[in-house]
Amino acid sequence: MKFNKPKFWDDKNSIISILLFPVSLITLFIIFLRKKIIKTIKFDIPIICIGNIYVGGTGKTPAAIFLANELLRLGKNPVILRKFYQSHSDEHAFIKNQFENLILCKNRIEGIRKAKQFNYDTVILDDGFQDCRIKKSINILCFNERQLVGNGRLIPSGPLRDNLNSLKEADIILINGSKNENFEKKILEINKNLKIFYSSYEPKNIDDFKNKKLLAIAGIGNPSNFFELLEKHNLNIEDRLIFPDHYQFNQIEINKIIEQSEKKQCQIVMTEKDYFKVKHFNIQKSGYLEVSLKINDKKDFINILNSIYE
Repeated sequence: MKFNKPKFWDDKNSIISILLFPVSLITLFIIFLRKKIIKTIKFDIPIICIGNIYVGGTGKTPAAIFLANELLRLGKNPVILRKFYQSHSDEHAFIKNQFENLILCKNRIEGIRKAKQFNYDTVILDDGFQDCRIKKSINILCFNERQLVGNGRLIPSGPLRDNLNSLKEADIILINGSKNENFEKKILEINKNLKIFYSSYEPKNIDDFKNKKLLAIAGIGNPSNFFELLEKHNLNIEDRLIFPDHYQFNQIEINKIIEQSEKKQCQIVMTEKDYFKVKHFNIQKSGYLEVSLKINDKKDFINILNSIYE
């Protein structure tokens, strides 16, 4: 799937955004109807939803992997459940590399039933906040400090999959980035019971790329995070290539990337998700930056999640 986010999604005064606003009202009406008409099913298994309201690049999948591993350490037997999309095979491989228990299903309800059949004791939904058929035990919404809610409008005039009032249905807000008191105040006015946490990415193999000229490649929802992480550790980025999220590379493009790296005598470094997209091309002199998610006040975060088992 080739998709670049429009720049006007971050500009409330954009003429294009204003012209598209009536279409966003239709989106709002559809959301309203879905929540009114569709019946919610309650399952006798804890369901933790890692979702977002901003389209892409908020860090849902790393948060789901982090949570799954933490619950495993606490003696639980969790499974990550994702809706199956052929174009998202990169994320499926990325998850399996870090956490074994994964169910892919075209219908999340079928996936939850499978989880029970396989004797898992917790379902972690990687996405699914907008799936109003499922009663969740806890809702975690992910945001990235770079965009937060963009221009605050619904698709297509803005980047939001749901309106800000949907925060009333959330329990935890997880912001990847630095503390933002203005944003905290804004969302707490919508839901005063929200628990707000901050996260960051910590590289695990940064030494593999030191003292080398690098061609950095990112085809993820928020490529700036990747490049800034490299720059933060003073790596020598000779050039960078940006591709849309879930981009499917072909052999011709890979050949051009290899040619560019050889011409500039660079090693190729990419995100872990991108690595699994191109692994079958067997690119020489390439590697990926392995990162782990760190959550501030982790103990408090885990304690809130533990409450669903009481």
